Amino acid sequence: MPIPHLTNTLNAPTLDLEKRILAAKPTIEHWLRKQWQHHSIPFYCSVDLRNSGFKLAPVDTNLFPGGFNNLNPTFIPLCIQAMMNAVEKICPDAHNVLLIPENHTRNIFYLQNIATLQSIMQQAGMNIRIGSLLPGIDRPVSVPLPGGEPLLLEPVQRKKNKLFIQDFDPCAILLNNDLSGGVPEILQNLDQIIIPPLHAGWATRRKSWHFSAYDNVAQDFAELIDIDPWLINPYFTSCGKVDFQEKEGLDCVAAAVDEILSQIREKYAQYGINEKPFVIIKADSGTYGMGIMSIKDGAEVYKLNRKQRNKMTTIKEGLVVKNVLVQEGVHTFESIHQAVAEPVIYMIDHHVVGGFYRVHANRGVDENLNAPGMHFVPLAFDTTCMQTTDPTARPDAAPNRFYTYGVIARLALLASAIELERYIHLPSPALAVAET
Repeated sequence: MPIPHLTNTLNAPTLDLEKRILAAKPTIEHWLRKQWQHHSIPFYCSVDLRNSGFKLAPVDTNLFPGGFNNLNPTFIPLCIQAMMNAVEKICPDAHNVLLIPENHTRNIFYLQNIATLQSIMQQAGMNIRIGSLLPGIDRPVSVPLPGGEPLLLEPVQRKKNKLFIQDFDPCAILLNNDLSGGVPEILQNLDQIIIPPLHAGWATRRKSWHFSAYDNVAQDFAELIDIDPWLINPYFTSCGKVDFQEKEGLDCVAAAVDEILSQIREKYAQYGINEKPFVIIKADSGTYGMGIMSIKDGAEVYKLNRKQRNKMTTIKEGLVVKNVLVQEGVHTFESIHQAVAEPVIYMIDHHVVGGFYRVHANRGVDENLNAPGMHFVPLAFDTTCMQTTDPTARPDAAPNRFYTYGVIARLALLASAIELERYIHLPSPALAVAET
């Protein structure tokens, strides 16, 4: 697959950004190496990017990535090497690892992700088994997967402060479960190391916290290579005590929308951009593209119909939305076969290990693509392109653009590290407990 076509003709600012990043590669890599020495990097991470042709920025960061099955198979050796490094740093004695997934027993694509992750860890030299927290599973369950070995899910048991499954005593617990519904009691107060930590889950974490940390990272990076931080950073704010069903807290949301739209218009005027600005309103926690809407005027907040209010009221696990992130919308002018696309970059530790394009034929350049009807296209570059650039080619040539993607994604990863450090000492009430 060739590099996706950038349909917007107004791409000079982004090309200038890519030129600056490529020219500053030694400085950037040195700066990032220093950051990794001072921060505990998340075990793994995925970052959604949007490339508008005049701006390249992260719009979401997931600390429990669920799409390893969408990576190009040629990335697997890179994933294995990165996994070995990650485990050595966090749990050097790890030999037996218990992987706890989401309770998606019917989502074959997600389970293929778990199978791929299990394979990567096995090839990195670990014994790894899959432990299910799904109520009602009291014996091993074999789930057939297309084109591969069946996935064995085994019931998790607890004795004192340790988890185990039959004939398997793990020294570490790897979560691929984002804890949207809270932290199950079975996971609390364990003597085993839990990766990522419990406070990285959506029971505790907030997207606004992440982008607050990213603000600082983007500012430092912008000063490092002498760019306008807005080119890599979406404006945002947050509102609490929101109830879309009861129409409570909407004044805050509407005012936030209008304020961010005003800020965007100023930047568009500065850069001569003629696109219509928009804002994304999304639940301040949670994933799977739930609780998200695109809006172009604060007054629209008051005019939502019942279907739209219902969509914004509940998210994954049936949780009611009380806090929202109001974020600058970043157009995506990349397309594959005339379908709108956005890159998703995957990292293990601080290593960029691959990515794919999220593609949606029925969505516009100013809409969320993480919605039913999307599909994934693996990024078409070999494993060396993550750090390899071509100084003789255009800034938007495949190896150069993908390197730029990797830089911006690593800035979001660094922000996640800072975010988790800031909020590790939250009082215990903030760590929501899942109902059992």
